[in-house]
Parts: sequence; C-alpha cells; structure tokens
Amino acid sequence: MNESKLMNRAADNIRILAASMVEKANSGHPGGAMGGADFINVLFSEFLVYDPQNPRWEGRDRFFLDPGHMSPMLYSVLALTGKYTLAELAQFRQWGSPTPGHPEVDIMRGVENTSGPLGQGHTFAVGAAIAAKFLKARFGEVMSQTIYAYISDGGIQEEISQGAGRIAGTLGLDNLIMFYDSNDIQLSTETKEVTAEDVAMKYKAWDWNVIEINGNDPDAIRTALKEAKAESKRPTLIIGKTTMGKGARKADGSSYEANCATHGAPLGGDAYINTIKNLGGNPDEPFVIFPEVAELYAKHTEDLKKIVAEKYAAKAEWAKTNPELAAKMATFFAGKAPKVNWDAIEQKPNVATRAASATVLGALATQVENMVVASADLSNSDKTDGFLKKTHAFKRGDFSGAFFQAGVSELSMACVCIGMSLHGGVIPACATFFVFSDYMKPAIRMAALMEQPVKFIWSHDAFRVGEDGPTHEPVEQEAQIRLMEKLKNHKGHNSMLVLRPADAEETTIAWKLAMENIYTPTALILSRQNIVSLPTGNDYAQVAKGAYIVAGSDENPDVTLVASGSEVATLIAGAELLRKDGVKVRIVSAPSEGLFRSQDKAYQESVLPAGAKIFGLTAGLPVNLQGLVGANGKVFGLESFGFSAPYTVLDEKLGFTAANVYNQVKEML
Repeated sequence: MNESKLMNRAADNIRILAASMVEKANSGHPGGAMGGADFINVLFSEFLVYDPQNPRWEGRDRFFLDPGHMSPMLYSVLALTGKYTLAELAQFRQWGSPTPGHPEVDIMRGVENTSGPLGQGHTFAVGAAIAAKFLKARFGEVMSQTIYAYISDGGIQEEISQGAGRIAGTLGLDNLIMFYDSNDIQLSTETKEVTAEDVAMKYKAWDWNVIEINGNDPDAIRTALKEAKAESKRPTLIIGKTTMGKGARKADGSSYEANCATHGAPLGGDAYINTIKNLGGNPDEPFVIFPEVAELYAKHTEDLKKIVAEKYAAKAEWAKTNPELAAKMATFFAGKAPKVNWDAIEQKPNVATRAASATVLGALATQVENMVVASADLSNSDKTDGFLKKTHAFKRGDFSGAFFQAGVSELSMACVCIGMSLHGGVIPACATFFVFSDYMKPAIRMAALMEQPVKFIWSHDAFRVGEDGPTHEPVEQEAQIRLMEKLKNHKGHNSMLVLRPADAEETTIAWKLAMENIYTPTALILSRQNIVSLPTGNDYAQVAKGAYIVAGSDENPDVTLVASGSEVATLIAGAELLRKDGVKVRIVSAPSEGLFRSQDKAYQESVLPAGAKIFGLTAGLPVNLQGLVGANGKVFGLESFGFSAPYTVLDEKLGFTAANVYNQVKEML
C-alpha cells in the first residue's frame, strides 16, 4: 500500500498537468479534472489491471470515462503510465494532436471510449460489463475482469443514467464499479439549483451496492475499491464527495475551490500561477512528472507485468486443456466477419421484410456464437424473436444465453450495445420501431464516430404502420439516417451503412452485408406489412452495389423508376400499366445510396444515366431520392406526417399505388 503523502503528491501532479493543459490551450475544463485526480490516481496506480506491453489484451480491465470534458485528467494519468508524452499533453486541443478536447477511442493509448455527450460513457461501461459476463460464461476465469466507469454530476442527471442504472442492477453486474464524482458544481450552477434527489437511495433502489466516501482521500478510495471488488452480487457505485478545482487559488491567493468558474474555463493569469505553486509545481515549467511519481508508476508497471504474466500462464494452461474453446475465443476477438451459410437460408415469398429478417436471425443464432441481439420490449413485433427462439435472454447470474431484453429504453439499449462492441469479442445488434430511432440518434452518431459495427434493426418503416397513426409512422427518419451515409468518418469512409431491402431475398443479402461490415455501424430498415417479391430471375447479388437494375426491366428505357423497400413493388405494378401504353421502363432497387455512390462512375452511369428521365417513389421525404433522380427527374414522396387508418387505405389516400405511379410518370413524359 502506498503512503498517503505519495498518493497526494501524484494526484497533485495530475492536477498540475490538467490545469496546465487547459491554460496553454486557453480552452477546456480544469476544475473537474483537478477534483477527480485522487480517484483516477488510485485506480491507475493500484487497481486497474492491464498489459503495459499489449494494450489490446482481451482480459484487461477497462476504464470508461463519461464526462469527456475531464479529458485532461485522463490524458494526465495516462502520461504517468507512459501512454502520452508531456509534449503531447502540451498540444491539448490543437490540430493533429492525440489529445483532443474530448477523448476519442484509442486502445493503444488506453482510451477505451469516445466521450463527450454526458450519460453515454458510463452506459458503454454497462454494455462492456455485460459482454464480459457473456464471455466469462463461455470461457471461464480467463475472461474474469472488472469494468470501471467514471460519472459526474451532469452525467448522472442525463435521463440515460436511469436506463444504465436499472439494467446494471437488474442483471446484477458485480463486475461493474462506477465512481460518482459528486462535487456539487456544474457548468453554470450548483447542483442544488437543479436537483434535490438522493442519489444513493436511487441506486440502492436499482439494487446497487452504494459506498459513500471522501473522494479526495486516497485511503478512503482504496478501501472503497477493495470493498467493491469483493462484491459478488451487485454493481457498485462509489459516491465520492470531491472538491471542484481542488488546490486552485485566485489571483489574491484566496481559495478558488468549489467555484463554477473553474468548470469550463482556464484558471488564468495569476490564479493559474498561484494554483500551480500551491500544488507544488513550477508555473514556468509545469509539464513535469515528479521523480517520486514516476517511480510510483514505474513500480506499478513492474507489478502489472507480474500480474499479467500469471494471467497469461493461466490462460496457456486453460488453452492446453480446452483447445477448442481457446480457438473459439481467438475467433471471437479476431474482429473478422463470421462464417455464415447464407445459401442455406430459405425465404418465403411475399412476406414482410421484418419476417424475412427473423428467418435470417434464426440462422445467425445457431451459426454466430458470439452474436448478441437486443430489443426494446418489442421482440415479438420487430421480429428479433427469430433469434430469441433459438436462445434465451440474459438474467442475473445467467449469461449463457445471447439475448438482451433492454426494456423500454431505446437510447440506453443502443449505448449498451455500443459498449459490448467496444469491449470486443461480441457482435451486438439491437432493434425497435424505426420511428423510435429518434431516441437513439445520439448513440448512432457515437457508434459512427467510433467506427463500431453495431447492427441497428428498425422495423415498421413507413406510414404503413397504419392504425397506430402518425406518432408511430416514420416519415423524416429515413432521411435523417441516410445522412449518415453521406457523412464520412475520419478514415474517409461512409460513417454508416444504411440498407432498406425491397423483399425477403434482398433482406438476406442486406443481413449478409451487415454481418460483413466490420468497420462501421449498419442500419436495416424493415417493413411491417407483406411485400410482393421481385420478379423471378432477379440478381440479388447486386444488392451489394447499393442500387441495381431489377429483373424484367426493358432495354433502352424511356424512363427509369427508382425506389427502395416496399415502394419497389409499387413501381413494378405501375410499370405494367405504363407498358400497356408502350412506355419502356427500367426498375431500379436502391437499398443503399451510400453503397451505390461508392461504386465506380461507369457502374453508376449504367444504372442511372445522367440526363435520363428518372422517377423516384419514397414513403419518406422526397429528399431521400433527390440525389438519385437528378435534375431531369421527379420524386413522389410524403411531405407530411402520416395518418391513422389501415395501411391499404393509406396507400390509396396518399397516392402510393400503381395508378398514381402511372399518372406521375405520364406527366413527366
């Protein structure tokens, strides 16, 4: 056990580095980082188990930061571990620096998650803890690990914290330890002005083990972590009462602690100088690691090497005894697309694409052993029950199944699944009605930014939800999600793959593309109602090109008709009417504009020639297809909210019929 004097010195070192990073950048949040330094120091110097030489070791503990604005604290402690240089800390928030304003996932440097939008980071941790339980149920003690999370006063106010707390408590995630930095200060107010809740009682109600301590006392922190590690039935919340801007001094030398002004701005001028001096640093040369602190972390590195060597040896013995399990575990963590016998999947014709998805999920449940599927209390409606029927849901003490019943909490579910993906070894998918993707959008964006290949399954894709009415009928949602196909990630690739299949067979191919997409999230947008299958002889392999010519199209067409999803069948019916008038018609199914735009120009031109007369039909906003139809084209879409009525009535009333396709195209010609 390290002496308190040394631990306080190390925490002050972190405080100095954090305050100096913000000061040099003239931007950032010093106060929270200074208050949380004691916990982060104890965790990283005494408890967190990782391999200093192999940051990707699958058996490592994981630390998830929720308040991303406290990045100076994380970068500083990681500098003590050797993951960042002092020069890199000095480039905080600058172009090309590895120390951006909010942390971005970088496993090699010890950053397990991108954080910034409060509430999501600790929910990722819940997902990682579930993934760890799932893997331990299959591989035993070689996957015994602890997931740590750090949350703030702001993060615990975000509504998602309820979902994370409920889920972790219900599932009894005893491998999850979360530190709550309770400093009573927010960006613009004290917390007492916006909340009067008893946080401890709230988490106890969710069946958490709750420990309350002085969060700036290393001995109290150590004792709490030991107690949390010993807990065998519940997740643990350590409520640490901390001091915002601990050690900070104003220009006149008076205390600058517990002041909102330190939350989101540099200390500035003499206040900064006085603070660094008060903490035992040199304001003229603040980017320094004290010798005794360097020794503390060097000693822990040596201790970690011994701990890890023992774990590697135990794993080697386990692998000798369980060679098949060892090979399976290696496959799980390889990050490659799973092997699936796609050709063996038999679809019924003329069914809803959600039903076709259920057929695929049934096959995946038996062939992809590390796939986990979740639903927000809709498994029998979004048809993820096709997967559930072949396994069983997680429950406290039993993670042998592969289904996560998230309850009515779409955002929490999405973040939990992202956390599973961040942990590794698991392929997560989650489902709900498409209209409720609105609840999930912040998480979808984070999945895209972090390049996490979560599969988002959205059924009930259009106004054809029918009698449920406009609250349940997605109109603008497709346009919102398809924007993610146009947004590039930092590697220059489409940040998301979006697929809206036109029939059952397209659904199989869409799922194949989703499972083979190991680089970005994928969206599968599926119908509630049955859809007439595409013509016999259709080349479904071309779905992989994003848009393609449907079988039965005419040579040298007078007009090209383009759509995705169920509207393709409507176009086919309309084409029959047009042909009776002698109009030559090409039908194009375009499940993914993003994929289509990724093809070479020659292919794009062969499908949708520039200058051609193109008519688009979409059950969403017309903008969905405007990029495909071009200047000479025309789009018929829905420009209002939906209505409550049987979907067949809505088709007639809203103009989604063969007759209206005929009329619209004739007006064009």
